[in-house]
Amino acid sequence: MSSSLPESRPRRPSWIRARAPQGPGYERLRGLMRGLDLHTVCEEAHCPNLGECWKRGTATFMILGDTCTRACGFCAVKTGLPGQAPDGAEPRRVADAVARMGLRHAVVTSVNRDDQADGGASIFAATICAIRARVPGCAVEVLIPDFKGSREALEIVLAARPDVLNHNVETVPRLYRQARSGARFDRSLELLGRSKAAGMLTKSGIMVGLGEETEEVEETIRAIRSAGADVLTVGQYLSPSPKHLPVARYYTPEEFDRLRDFALGLGFQHVEAGPLVRSSYHAEEHVASGPASRRPEGPGPAGPRSETGPRTSVCAGGPRTPR
Repeated sequence: MSSSLPESRPRRPSWIRARAPQGPGYERLRGLMRGLDLHTVCEEAHCPNLGECWKRGTATFMILGDTCTRACGFCAVKTGLPGQAPDGAEPRRVADAVARMGLRHAVVTSVNRDDQADGGASIFAATICAIRARVPGCAVEVLIPDFKGSREALEIVLAARPDVLNHNVETVPRLYRQARSGARFDRSLELLGRSKAAGMLTKSGIMVGLGEETEEVEETIRAIRSAGADVLTVGQYLSPSPKHLPVARYYTPEEFDRLRDFALGLGFQHVEAGPLVRSSYHAEEHVASGPASRRPEGPGPAGPRSETGPRTSVCAGGPRTPR
């Protein structure tokens, strides 16, 4: 088994098709995001579903700026040292966009901000609170980074009680060094486990096509399920540019069906698997029915009980932003 990623670039198959971003729905959302000075992972990460999702009036907000402090080999988001501190007014602008878009399920992710003591966790919490205050009843899903393994940072997010806590494992452990700079497989599993123990509805995702073996994919899915994840997404890796990691091979729709069936057999509540599946693709449908449709079980409005202190409530009295 090779320990390095492939250098060849196979021809993209016919089933990898994405709608071009165009039309009034797309233009309306683009104008809204620029007017509110907001970023979306749809644009920054070159998501193939941008045209479809924006036409439907949905988008995934990317907070904490547009510059990531890590340089993962698969990701198109700009990397480097952010030129400024997190914007404490950003949560309010995200909530404004959610209200204007009429969303009932908002998805919020971020760049990595390893330059911040809490990794940006306080802005995540403030964003959850701001959306809840502005659009009561709107479910909030957060796709968070690993915060370099900080339990304190994770507690800040958990205390805001998001409806879905998502953290992507991304790939099999063997390929972490090349594909996921600065991350650790065991750290990501621990984050999922702690989130589940706090009563969260948990979610994770992986890409395929980076050079992994089928057995590795299955073992990774088993590990994600063992960590307590309820929802899983599996999608095809698409190289954003010649400078990024190449695609080793394209999985067929039938292979994605088999991976979905395999994962469902392990007990996941919902599995979304397909060539163009991404973490937030049809996210509202991932938790639309069954046990996953309920708000996270747990300690209730006072938030989860910290392992190092009393219950906390970041949303009491309104959104909290860092000083």
